[in-house]
Amino acid sequence: MEGPYKYVRNANGKVSRVIRIGTRKSQLARIQTDSVAEKLKRLYPDVHLEIVGMTTTGDKILDTALSKIGEKSLFTKELETALERNEVDLVVHSLKDLPTTLPPGFTIGAVLKRENPHDAVVLHPKNMGKSLDTLPDKSVIGTSSLRRAAQLKKRFPHLEFKDIRGNLNTRLKKLDEKDDFAAIILAAAGLRRMGWDSRVSQVQVHCVAVFQGALAIEVRARDEDILEMVSVLHDPDTVLRCIAERAFLRRLEGGCSVPVAVHTEVKDSQLYLTGAVYSLDGSDSLKETMQTSIGLPSQERVDERVQRVGVTANNMPGPAQDASEKLGLDLANLLLSKGAKEILTVARQLNDAR
Repeated sequence: MEGPYKYVRNANGKVSRVIRIGTRKSQLARIQTDSVAEKLKRLYPDVHLEIVGMTTTGDKILDTALSKIGEKSLFTKELETALERNEVDLVVHSLKDLPTTLPPGFTIGAVLKRENPHDAVVLHPKNMGKSLDTLPDKSVIGTSSLRRAAQLKKRFPHLEFKDIRGNLNTRLKKLDEKDDFAAIILAAAGLRRMGWDSRVSQVQVHCVAVFQGALAIEVRARDEDILEMVSVLHDPDTVLRCIAERAFLRRLEGGCSVPVAVHTEVKDSQLYLTGAVYSLDGSDSLKETMQTSIGLPSQERVDERVQRVGVTANNMPGPAQDASEKLGLDLANLLLSKGAKEILTVARQLNDAR
């Protein structure tokens, strides 16, 4: 590995390698990173971990909708720059923030077990006891996601949707301290990690953002020792779901600027993938489900350095990973054959014109 290793000597005179973990500075990002650091510390008690907080472009630009900024690595670029410069050794991300194509030289070395991937409704205190169904006509719902807005507009035509930006703390403050929003929609997993389950009024069980609810560890692809170290954190089912979802999104060329949604499930050695695309107002949509077998007799280690949609999982069977990637591509191609490109092109143009 290029770049100097860093070591520290503890009070007993024992020398430990220092592993520096990069993270965004928000409270949620720190909670997520601390949980990863605790797992690594339990597995590797002799390693000294240092957490390095950073501010990303997405944290700085708070007056513009994510879908309008036009930058795919809004919450990852500064962290990847630090990784490239050997200022950190690994980075913890919310997986949904990572573009489907990573910069050369980087890979996702671990995908941790996915939490609840669904969306949560958080009501303004004056609306407690209500639901999206029972909110008055023209109530304003805050969301930073085109996907959430598209799906909810179709189901709740009496509501209006407006962009809301900022980290979880900021958004909840905007909701509670002003009268701009009747409710906001947030990821259930983030609220749970913050210990704010009590704020969830209802959970919307529908197709979600590609890889909402999961954490990923990004590393330099050449760092075999770090790759080996973090690979034990891979959750096998989550990895296969991740590969399928990222392959699906990459083929559709989706991102923050188009409403694309997914749902995956592993059951009885089958991986099920549901994918959907929506017009901005939710009136036009395509949704299909496909499945593939991932139960394979061979459990041998995959030795070749193969990345699948940015993920390196050498401790998992290659054929299951290949099948998952193919499932994502096949489902995307099916939707494209039914007119998905036209729906997404119009959505992108309308979003750009707003």
